[in-house]
Amino acid sequence: MSTDVAAKRPKVVSPEPTERVDWKKRKSELKDSQKQRKEAKLIKQLDKQKKHEAEEQAKLQQQTENNKGRAYTVSVALPGSVLDNAQSTELRTYLAGQIARACVVFSVDEIVVFDEYGEDVKSVEGEFKGVGKKGQACIQLARILQYLECPQYLRKWFFPKHQDLQYAGLLNPLDSPHHMRIDDESEYREGIVLDRPTKQGKGSLVNCGMRKDVRINKQLQAGLRVTVQLNKIQNQESKVYEAVVVAPHVPRSEGGLYWGYSVRLASSLSAVFTESPHQEGYDLTIGTSERGSNVDQTKLSPFKHLLVVFGGLQGLEASVDADQELEVNDPSVLFDLYLNTCPSQGSRTIRTEEAILVSMAALRQKITAAFTDVSSDLLNS
Repeated sequence: MSTDVAAKRPKVVSPEPTERVDWKKRKSELKDSQKQRKEAKLIKQLDKQKKHEAEEQAKLQQQTENNKGRAYTVSVALPGSVLDNAQSTELRTYLAGQIARACVVFSVDEIVVFDEYGEDVKSVEGEFKGVGKKGQACIQLARILQYLECPQYLRKWFFPKHQDLQYAGLLNPLDSPHHMRIDDESEYREGIVLDRPTKQGKGSLVNCGMRKDVRINKQLQAGLRVTVQLNKIQNQESKVYEAVVVAPHVPRSEGGLYWGYSVRLASSLSAVFTESPHQEGYDLTIGTSERGSNVDQTKLSPFKHLLVVFGGLQGLEASVDADQELEVNDPSVLFDLYLNTCPSQGSRTIRTEEAILVSMAALRQKITAAFTDVSSDLLNS
């Protein structure tokens, strides 16, 4: 039996009608997508920039913290005639000790003793010949100031027995950071070069008030006072400590330590300015007087070398009148600032040793603020 099988054709299914593309909507979606990508990229860049700024600020902060040194110096000038206000040698010595203590408390780096009588006094060679002798007060004041500043273990070399120092042993010690005990640990020390033979190229030996002598990296003349920086690693079995000679300002400028004051004699008020040990002189000078401006309303700008000048028994006016080099009558024109550091004072007079304490106390925060503001500006810039 035969059966006819018809060829089956596949059914053609007609496609369903598709939805029309909304190009306007799609374009809007693409724009939104691009906008989001740009915003994300911008946010990423801002985050990266903020992170970089934070790292730079932290780095600068770390550098500021690591740099413990003090770049500026503070000097004080006063006439030696302030000792003439004392009635005996003992009181003159005590008055000099008060001045030294006041300067050390406020970390003064230089004390200038000037002669308001016009005597040409530039050294401490000489002897005190009695209370009220003109010219001798400057020498005696300078000698006592130098004696007190010198570490105790060095005084026997630098200060032989002298009439001016007859009562200096009774004065209160300054107890400065460089006045160290035998077992005190410090990176820096003051010492005297010893007259002892050493091997060629081995440097000199220095007495720094320690249990062992110190060998420095230079051959220097015996009897010199030197500032040394001890090596961080020492051979405990060695008979000496090893160190290098540094400039006297290094403990202050790099280590951030107050390292005592230097003493300078000036023959007149004008010589205080013209004979400055700094190459560019003092870039900020302050005169103190009850006729000056109120210190509370004064702001100090940053400086390298500050000089604060105090008058004697008759004030700065007497020092100006006695100075033949000066052709002015008003002392205020000599200074950048002329300040009254104790407004509304209860006494008619403020003694010079009192004026130093009052004035430096009033200026201390202003000095700190001047350099704190600079540091803040650097961090924010």
